[in-house]
Amino acid sequence: MESNLISTIEPIIKRWRGKDGNLIMILHEIQDHYGYVPRSVSLYISSLLNIPLARIYEVITFYNYFKLEAPGKHKISVCMGTACYLRGASQIFDEVKTVLQIEEGETTKDGMFTLDIVRCLGCCGLAPVMMIDGHVYGKVKKNEITEILSKYNEEQ
Repeated sequence: MESNLISTIEPIIKRWRGKDGNLIMILHEIQDHYGYVPRSVSLYISSLLNIPLARIYEVITFYNYFKLEAPGKHKISVCMGTACYLRGASQIFDEVKTVLQIEEGETTKDGMFTLDIVRCLGCCGLAPVMMIDGHVYGKVKKNEITEILSKYNEEQ
């Protein structure tokens, strides 16, 4: 077993061992640490807690929060709250999908971008809104998407 894996996982297990709902809390901490739940970690949790791997995957796949694949370097969230939706967020989302050639919840092949829909970013006055790595883009227009995304590709 990889020592880095052990030193990361065992304190989390120790903190939650014996508590109700511990598997979900453990998985939350794993997700926060890695950005997703790696298979090797699931296997290790299974052995440490004596929980069938199938049970762990039931939880991971039931809750939308948990991811089984590493996220992209840049996380894109397109708001589909009422104000954003009414002001064209679906067209913004469709354009991002087209430019990046991915669907919701997917990561580009080069590992640069992960695309998600969110229900509200709390910026209704700036609708439609898109957020990349915590940076809010307001009053986004479809023809601005390529330029916005290119800024993140140029950082490479």
